[in-house]
Amino acid sequence: MKIAIAGYGTAGQATAILLDAQGHEVTVFEKSPVLGPVGTGFLLQPTGLGVLARMGLADRALSLGQRIDELHGTTPRGRAVMAMRYGDRRPGCFGLGMTRGALFELLRSAYPGATAVHTGVRIVSHDERAGTLRDDAGHEHGPFDLVIAADGANSSLRAQVPDEVRRDTVYPWGAVWCLLRADAWTAHDRLLQRYAGTRRMIGMLPVGRRPGHDGRWATFFFSLPGDEVDRFADDALADLKASVASIWPELMPHVEDVGEATQLHKARYRDVVLKRPHRGRLVVIGDAAHAMSPQLGQGVNMALLDAMALAEALREHDGVDAALHAYRRERQAHVRTYQRLSRWLTPLFQSDRAWLGHGRDALFGPLGRLPGSRGNALSILTGEARLPRRQSRSDIALPDALDEVQ
Repeated sequence: MKIAIAGYGTAGQATAILLDAQGHEVTVFEKSPVLGPVGTGFLLQPTGLGVLARMGLADRALSLGQRIDELHGTTPRGRAVMAMRYGDRRPGCFGLGMTRGALFELLRSAYPGATAVHTGVRIVSHDERAGTLRDDAGHEHGPFDLVIAADGANSSLRAQVPDEVRRDTVYPWGAVWCLLRADAWTAHDRLLQRYAGTRRMIGMLPVGRRPGHDGRWATFFFSLPGDEVDRFADDALADLKASVASIWPELMPHVEDVGEATQLHKARYRDVVLKRPHRGRLVVIGDAAHAMSPQLGQGVNMALLDAMALAEALREHDGVDAALHAYRRERQAHVRTYQRLSRWLTPLFQSDRAWLGHGRDALFGPLGRLPGSRGNALSILTGEARLPRRQSRSDIALPDALDEVQ
């Protein structure tokens, strides 16, 4: 088929690789004038690693990233709020911290058509009857047998299925992020967080190598109300450092060299729910279909799972309509589960409701030690809650290196 993909983030990249390998004629449009990653770092879960393994890219990912064995979060006084080890889920289980740049280059190098991506082209509409696309300059593209909207949380093409959009709101909180040189960071195998009530959350995630730079790196993130993120400037940077000194003084040597507010990326988040992710010959995937708070750290993993599920549905079904219905059935329960969990958990860590923070600090630790509760929490962390068996990690032939990487 002739297939168009709007957006060259993780969902678009992975889908292009998989559909090109199936022999489809793939055309990719990217609104940015230059191809490159957006963001700093992320945590690749066993689900995302499994997709990369099936694509033959897991070994390379492991060489670029940093194995993460534990998520540990405390109050400024050292009270444990979160303490989850991947190995308690099953032997050999772990996450992988990676930079956005590393994953972007990994996926770009695996796509034969990467040099032919149409950059600087923002697709804004789809003519369902003609199968064509129109960009913001008024140019028409196509016709195509299938259009895949992978254009992110602020998707333009999502508006083409208005009857299917159940929710599309901006979260009142966000964060600022940056990459820090972390050769001297001793917690190399842990995602560490500090929670000061519900108004301040700080994190350090080791992410391995950064393309074009020496050494090892970590992603530093600092939670802020959305309006403070929007106007974040040098005076706010001084306040941020003061907060770090108060909440997590051991981190100060690593952040004191951040001299300008422009060194930190601003991040705002959306809560997007679609009744169904397709209409006619248009299907919406990745953040365009189910953007959510990053509290559960599933965005990249969801994008990879979407790409694999869509490719398999197209391979296994003769008609586009049947394939898209099969894709929706495959992903619906998993996506809905994480959307609800994210919406429920976010106010416990990012809100003005101080009483929620007190309850969280008092209850999360004891609850996390209960056998049943702990198992559920670990399945959520690894991205495997309500994941169909055919997409689960246990069904994927992972390379031996997944159990050996340090």
